[in-house]
Amino acid sequence: MAETTRLDAAHEAMEAAPGDEAARRAFYAELAATELFLLLEEEATADSVSPRTLPVEGAEYVLAFDLEERLARFAGGPAPLAALSGRALAGMLAGQGLGLALNLDVAPSAILLPTDAVAWMAEMLAPEPDQQEARIRAFHAPDGVAESLLSALDARLAGAAGLAECVWLARAEHEDGGAGHLLAVIGAVPEAAPALARAVSDLWRLSRPEADAFDVVFLDADDPAVARLARVGLRFDLPRPEPLAQVPGAAPGMDPDAPPRLR
Repeated sequence: MAETTRLDAAHEAMEAAPGDEAARRAFYAELAATELFLLLEEEATADSVSPRTLPVEGAEYVLAFDLEERLARFAGGPAPLAALSGRALAGMLAGQGLGLALNLDVAPSAILLPTDAVAWMAEMLAPEPDQQEARIRAFHAPDGVAESLLSALDARLAGAAGLAECVWLARAEHEDGGAGHLLAVIGAVPEAAPALARAVSDLWRLSRPEADAFDVVFLDADDPAVARLARVGLRFDLPRPEPLAQVPGAAPGMDPDAPPRLR
């Protein structure tokens, strides 16, 4: 039986509810977090790639797949590829006049994303997450967060197994008078902190673009703020895999700050 991926499920939910903006944004959030395999004309170099393109109705699309097996099936066998996140791919394509052909002819999530859709995604994901050493006056229970977003956060953090002990979601009042939701990552592996912040911020930004501010803080398990968070916050536990998972963003081409250049 063919494997159904998280991207397949997000695409199916979007197609089932064409007028549902939340479902559309959830698909883009999943796409941003997914490791994609970009079909190339030739082997990539250390800092540049030459993607194979497909002309469709006068527009050019690069070809990417969420499983290596799907890429090989489309290509008719082994082919040059580059692995990078959907976030990195959107940043790489922005301004290049190229759309994205996703899982074309090989999966239920096959879709053509035109240049304007890719540009929108890149723009939404462009700001770096706000990692704070915040001065918090008070913590409160999360307010107005959709159940679908909580489920998506839970699934996203489950994919970060071994990179932190747990995560708390709460609403925070800052000493400067500001307020907004906050995700506190407890006991994070230091090398994983930027990727964790980016992953959850991308999901929040795509799902709630007009919502309040969203901050990410990193705390040690013995920080006094953790006890305050535990009284009102919503806890997400991260699995403990054996062996520990690779830090997201560590693989070549996976750093959204330095995606490979097109050539």
